[in-house]
Amino acid sequence: TAQRLSIQMAVNGLRPIPISMDDYYKNRVDSPRKADGSYDFECLEAIDLELFNEHLQRLLAGEKVKMPKYNFRTGCREYRGNELQLQENSVLVIEGIHGLNEKLTPSVPAEHKIKIYVSALTPMSFDEYNRIHTTDMRLLRRMVRDSQFRSHDAETTLRTWSDVREGEEKYIFPYQSSADIIFNTTLIYEFAVLKKYAEPLLRAVPQSAGMAYTTARRLLNILSYVKPLEDEVIPNNSILREFIGGSVFKDAL
Repeated sequence: TAQRLSIQMAVNGLRPIPISMDDYYKNRVDSPRKADGSYDFECLEAIDLELFNEHLQRLLAGEKVKMPKYNFRTGCREYRGNELQLQENSVLVIEGIHGLNEKLTPSVPAEHKIKIYVSALTPMSFDEYNRIHTTDMRLLRRMVRDSQFRSHDAETTLRTWSDVREGEEKYIFPYQSSADIIFNTTLIYEFAVLKKYAEPLLRAVPQSAGMAYTTARRLLNILSYVKPLEDEVIPNNSILREFIGGSVFKDAL
């Protein structure tokens, strides 16, 4: 969405500069931990706020900044020679789950920001009594993406899903009302596209996985009602490409 928005800005004579908050994650060993000792990747403090705001201030001052790239496989930030510098009519497009939280960008006055809330708000039902829950759609998206780009199996995604949901309740939903624009990214056919990627992952979840196994069987049951759709018909600039691969926006992955 950030990439497509940037293209539309460019068409209208602006110079968009997309920045992903994922690239400002602290190195995994430095990430905050929960009371049980596990890493808390959902909290605002998992982001290196000091470095991010330093880069914002330098960019807004017209300086050239060496941008980090987070390696999800190694859990470390890297520098790969990418440099950014604002030009005339430049606009920063910042993407991340904490984007609506003013604590993310205290160095930028509120009147200089437009906040966009992007979410998958599933409008589908099987019948008058059984609807497809928005959380299930987002879980399948995440599972496929984690497998394609983050070397995670379905069991790992299912085990950490409760942490993601807890993080949403704490760090995203309370700030929805501050959004200037709300955008629904759900596509009516995406279950059919995700089906061929998700089913093998879900079938691989062992019975010994407990609740993860139970959730996997429930999701498999939902997918059994859907006929698969080959992804060759999906445009290379579709948001679905963020999860299944083949996106024209390679930098966004």
